[in-house]
Amino acid sequence: MAEVNGCQLPEDRLYYINPDKNAFIWAKEEDGVFTIGLTSVAAAMAGRLVAYTPKKVGKAVKKDKSVATIESGKWVGPVPSPFDGEIVEVNEALKGNPALVNDDPYGQGWIAKVKPANPEEAKSVLVDANKAAELLQPIVQEKGVKCG
Repeated sequence: MAEVNGCQLPEDRLYYINPDKNAFIWAKEEDGVFTIGLTSVAAAMAGRLVAYTPKKVGKAVKKDKSVATIESGKWVGPVPSPFDGEIVEVNEALKGNPALVNDDPYGQGWIAKVKPANPEEAKSVLVDANKAAELLQPIVQEKGVKCG
């Protein structure tokens, strides 16, 4: 497992790291659909989540556009899609307990499931855990992010 300042990045996932878009997203493919969520780094930066407002199932999303909005005591913002696609499922459990994103970002705290418009293109923007750790290192240092 890759790690940055105590923030874990499981190797069974791919990552979309784009600081310009505030995108620190993990993605895991199953049967052509990607489950996406916030990395532990993003969850730590956001703080304890208090609200989750997903977009509607069936909605088309463009790369870097929101699949959901999340809110903590110190931050409100979008969860960007790593690629063009369609939202096929949202995590209903987060509506009642958005802090699942903080408690279990790579499990029960997933944000949405997105079917990419172009699966090969989708995979081309995602990186493995080690590359994600490398990309996240300067951000974690600059912002003083710690997990755990």
